[in-house]
Amino acid sequence: MRTWSRKNSLSGVKIRSDMDAREATVLRSLVGSVVSLLSERAKDAPTDELTQLTGLRTGHSTAPEDAALARLLPDFHRADDGSDDTADLNGALRGLHEPEIIDEKLAAGAVILRTLPTDGGKIVLTPEQADAWLMGLNDVRLALGTTLGIDADTPEVLDEGDPRAPHLDVYHWLTWMQDSLVQVLTP
Repeated sequence: MRTWSRKNSLSGVKIRSDMDAREATVLRSLVGSVVSLLSERAKDAPTDELTQLTGLRTGHSTAPEDAALARLLPDFHRADDGSDDTADLNGALRGLHEPEIIDEKLAAGAVILRTLPTDGGKIVLTPEQADAWLMGLNDVRLALGTTLGIDADTPEVLDEGDPRAPHLDVYHWLTWMQDSLVQVLTP
């Protein structure tokens, strides 16, 4: 993949890059996995009478059990002392806001899947689409990083025998791609 570039055109600002077929396949697969996780969570959301009367959707009142999904949909508030005194507050906030958060994440993933050439090639985005790419890439990085157990103590390069090594390279590629896009979008 080439670094992102910013071009002014008669139709407005365009953000451009090129991606080869292999990269496009990997990114499409990763985004598809995150979209699938979020879609399942949304599909399993409880419905209640209030939803039917007001049209206001409600989400789950408990955090996801899946670690990657829990990283994508973290609690809203943590107690300063590390206790679990915030469970009721988090449940209420999650029930109110999770549907919209999932909608935004799904929309970002859809923009990536729609604008990413299936067999690689030129990517041309509007600034709004580029913002969606940033959100979607961040979600993929969060999910992959959680799955791989990446934390502050993870070395930049893993031993060849470590089964996470090839995936860490993908994580670094996603980080580079996101950083390159931020650089182009920052005035």
